[in-house]
Amino acid sequence: MIENLTLLEKAAMLSGKNIWESRAIPRHGVPSLFMSDGPHGVRKQLGSADHLGINASQKATCFPTAATVANSWDPALAEQIGEALGEEAASLEVDVLLGPGLNIKRSPLCGRNFEYFSEDPYLAGKMAAGYVRGIQSQGVAATPKHFAVNSQELRRMTTDSVLDERTLREIYLTAFEIVVREAEPRALMTSYNLVNGVYANENTFLLQKVLRDEWGFDGAVITDWGGGNDAVEGARAGSAIEMPSPGLDSVRQLVAAVQNGSLPEAELDARVTEVIELALAFRNPLDPVAPLDVAGHHRLAEHAAEQSIVLLKNDGGPSGGGLLPLAPGTRVAVIGDFAESPRYQGAGSSLVNPTRLTTTLDAIGATELELVDFARGFDRHGADDESLAAAAVLAAQSSDVVLLYLGLDEISESEGLDRSDMRMAPNQLALLGRLRAVNPNIVVVLSAGSAVEIPWLDDCAALVHGYLAGQAGAAALLNVITGAVNPSGKLAETYPIRHEDSPAFRYFPGTERTAEYREGPYVGYRYYDTANVPVRFPFGFGLSYTEFAYSDLTVTDTAVSFTVANTGPVDGAEIAQLYIGRTGPGVHRPAKELKGFVKVPLAAGEQRVVTIPLDDKAFRHFDIASDAWQVETAEYTVHVGASIADIRLTGTLAVQGTIAPITPAVPGPYDTASITDVSDADFAALLGREIPPAHWTPGPLGINDALCQMRDAKSPLAKLAYRILHRMLKKSEAAHKPDLNLLFLFNMPFRAIAKMTNGAVSLHMVEAILLIVNGHFVRGAGGLLRASLRNRRANAQTRKALQATA
Repeated sequence: MIENLTLLEKAAMLSGKNIWESRAIPRHGVPSLFMSDGPHGVRKQLGSADHLGINASQKATCFPTAATVANSWDPALAEQIGEALGEEAASLEVDVLLGPGLNIKRSPLCGRNFEYFSEDPYLAGKMAAGYVRGIQSQGVAATPKHFAVNSQELRRMTTDSVLDERTLREIYLTAFEIVVREAEPRALMTSYNLVNGVYANENTFLLQKVLRDEWGFDGAVITDWGGGNDAVEGARAGSAIEMPSPGLDSVRQLVAAVQNGSLPEAELDARVTEVIELALAFRNPLDPVAPLDVAGHHRLAEHAAEQSIVLLKNDGGPSGGGLLPLAPGTRVAVIGDFAESPRYQGAGSSLVNPTRLTTTLDAIGATELELVDFARGFDRHGADDESLAAAAVLAAQSSDVVLLYLGLDEISESEGLDRSDMRMAPNQLALLGRLRAVNPNIVVVLSAGSAVEIPWLDDCAALVHGYLAGQAGAAALLNVITGAVNPSGKLAETYPIRHEDSPAFRYFPGTERTAEYREGPYVGYRYYDTANVPVRFPFGFGLSYTEFAYSDLTVTDTAVSFTVANTGPVDGAEIAQLYIGRTGPGVHRPAKELKGFVKVPLAAGEQRVVTIPLDDKAFRHFDIASDAWQVETAEYTVHVGASIADIRLTGTLAVQGTIAPITPAVPGPYDTASITDVSDADFAALLGREIPPAHWTPGPLGINDALCQMRDAKSPLAKLAYRILHRMLKKSEAAHKPDLNLLFLFNMPFRAIAKMTNGAVSLHMVEAILLIVNGHFVRGAGGLLRASLRNRRANAQTRKALQATA
């Protein structure tokens, strides 16, 4: 097939034909692929659509977000959700589902954390692999994203992630490695950012050396939407499809590169092969699609939420027991805007149009609780309203128990916008204090896709965290509150006491050219546990209505076995966690790292022997000197427990490794995890090179500078454009509704004007626009007119040539 394609046809296959579809080759039976967002539900837009979800999308089941499902610690459940996502994608004639997202939660402030699984790469990788297996079992390709080191939304299309290779591999690539090796995804999406000076989509180290040569990935690499920088360099590095359609300008660049010898045609052929294999590998569009079990998928969404809800506190009950579960007949007041209008998903490209949406007020009638009153209590966007608060106080006074629904609003968690702090709205916390004064029996039901500060923990008797629990989350939460379901979720991220305690506090976000990962490998619990920093809730923490005991630890070279017993009065499930740490001197590393886990369902009084294998990741570290994974010959401590801070069993294992223990060769901060204020000299020593300039260079703006930099442009027109864009953004924030298109425009580089307009604008036209922006209006306007005419003629000629081969 490749031999019978013209050079032009092959080049055309490496970019989309529109916003969501790849190019077809009808004469060879190669269909167009339809791609759709879908980390927690299929978002196939209706009619002509923008890529950020401003227009309506077809209805689909809105499952809990990845941040929520990660708390289940259950890859089998993830696979069930993946199967349902694949079924719905196939029913909507979607061939490639753009997800799951598995970037590491470097900071609690990343605006897209609700879409990601964990701060830990092992947990993230195992959960994401479950999604991929499930999606692809239904004849739909999964697309793990965003590869790689995409940890912030600010300047996400222009920022250079600067980090040492060991941290890169151990923390930010390991989750992708697990997915590629264990689930064999047919596609993978690159991130917008640069990684150590090279755009991820053009990064030969990432796409060739690591992804293909080391991990054996043989699928197609797809750009994030508008993430293509240089079509030729992308193809050379291993990127197969540029999305959305950049028009025919990229096609002509690829043809010219092959003709002038700068791109070997064999490289082009390799990319085309990957696209064809993706197009032919999965669902046959002519195959009949079974009718969807919409009700069944809603029940699965409810089950997924039940398994992922985390009980964080449970005091205040009779005789010193917990307030929860609530007994039948308990008189409750339901308070909070989120009980009436739930926060059940994040904002942005993952926004799903649910098949149905259950609210607390809908679901409470199916319980045996007696609803005394409902009060909104507060404005969800933070405005003070005494009448709402006063009504809530009256409702609390007349009830036995208050179910208070608190959370973050829509503008707090959104693609394209990082959070500014970890605090919740003051009006919500003020109401909590007033309610406590009249009724101490308060159950806070929290909705948030990211960690928040909880200085108010003493003001509630119980705290139930639902994260962003999907379209059936309200019913799932009530099932936990009433004891119909015993909570078993555990946190997949650490909750620090204050944002200032987090390891990347001084380094996040990168606000100009670079994002410096000065904390190195000490991300999340790896920092808190190693540096002995107190936290509000540790990684892996979660309560139950029963108790579990651990005993009989056995450690061998290949596995760890132990007994878990349910010693309490009700059935439940325990998530047992395996952590490993080296004893004695050697390469710098965290005190303990997650290396295995298992979710164990147990009836009351039941016990079970469980075994967790010690896989190839149990003891390894990446050794820069040998450019390879190595294991130090040393004694290692095996920790088994209910969380990183609740270790129940310990053992030791002498491991015959591949190298002798390494004398620490890094600056002191990294050997001791004292990484909150790393000096330039120490970071440079870790990098093994000079730190690249962090600030934008004064002078004319270039093709890869962001539109927001027009603030400092020479042209009064450019400055005016910046002010208008900035004003519109502030207006959308004041309305508490994130405008994804505005956020995208504000942070995107000038080149994206060409990449996102389906050929209407060429890169030569963008260069002319930049002349205007940099104060050369006459020369730029003339150049823009000439480049526009050339682009129109070239597009017409290219379209004609492609039609001639059809």
